[in-house]
Amino acid sequence: MQVLSGPAADAPQFGAPFLVPMEADGVQRATITLDSYAYSPNYVVVQAGRPVELTLVSLTTITPHNFVIKELSVEQDVGAGKTVIIRFTPSQPGVFLIYCDKRLWPLPSHRDKGMEGKLEVKP
Repeated sequence: MQVLSGPAADAPQFGAPFLVPMEADGVQRATITLDSYAYSPNYVVVQAGRPVELTLVSLTTITPHNFVIKELSVEQDVGAGKTVIIRFTPSQPGVFLIYCDKRLWPLPSHRDKGMEGKLEVKP
């Protein structure tokens, strides 16, 4: 099982787990909002080996964000006020950090400001 590392591992700030529902076609679908340095929900749970479709909705009107799960090779930019759909199929169980690495130099990154979440992949 993957182990979280980085700022989130030191200070867990995740909400209650959101179990992503599986629809009749076998795809696990959920909507995640991206707001001022936060994801909601910020803790999602899916099943391994099943397709995942996440609708990423940016509520900010000026600041762009992104959605990164490095270990699963997921990286998607989401422009301010935009909606993007991403699809991936996690093959291995584990817990993976989600974060936004956008930043306006020389300010801290969005991740440094707390824009993190986690994806738990159950067997």
